Amino acid sequence: MNKPAARPVGAYRVALGTAYAAIDAANAKDLNVEVVEGEAQPKELVYGQRMTHWLEWLYPDAGEALKIAARCQHIERWTSPRSGYPEGRKGYLAWRQDLKNFHARRAGDILRSLGYDESLIAHVGDLVRKKRMKQDPEAQALEDVACIVFLAHYFAAFSAQHEEQKIDDILRKTWQKMSPHGRQAALSLDLGEAVSAHVSRALSALDQTESIARDAANR
Repeated sequence: MNKPAARPVGAYRVALGTAYAAIDAANAKDLNVEVVEGEAQPKELVYGQRMTHWLEWLYPDAGEALKIAARCQHIERWTSPRSGYPEGRKGYLAWRQDLKNFHARRAGDILRSLGYDESLIAHVGDLVRKKRMKQDPEAQALEDVACIVFLAHYFAAFSAQHEEQKIDDILRKTWQKMSPHGRQAALSLDLGEAVSAHVSRALSALDQTESIARDAANR
């Protein structure tokens, strides 16, 4: 399985743990909570730590910029709620784009205050903004990790709130975002019987769609 090559971008003078602690301190201000092992914790703090956990599992040789980008993927997301934008796809896309820019900017503020150089800050920003997804292996790696985190920790709750058509559509879109390495890792997860059934059905439908498309292209 291909892994993203660690890419040098300047001399990283700051201990990674210091960056993690600063990002966690920002996310610890989230008043939205999630109960983890019986303890209520700030939602985005939990999310960032989950991103780090699964990055280490999926891409253990990840470079420092990718590690930081994973930790700050949702930094202070609660300050820009979806409800602040118009309903519908246009409003959703505007919200998502603004979020990417906001997360990149806040990450830059924190890293700059810690003494990181501008080349690393720019690299982290590009990763968080998901630039050059299909050209940059690290950007794809970050997307793989985000998809794994969704499947492992959030999909069960999502599926309980939506109809099967919506669930299958989200699963297909999630699968299409992932690399072969990410997909193989996702299939190895213990998602539980109900979630696994959703995944199998969605992937079967996706395989049929892709097969039809290939047949049409070869005619």
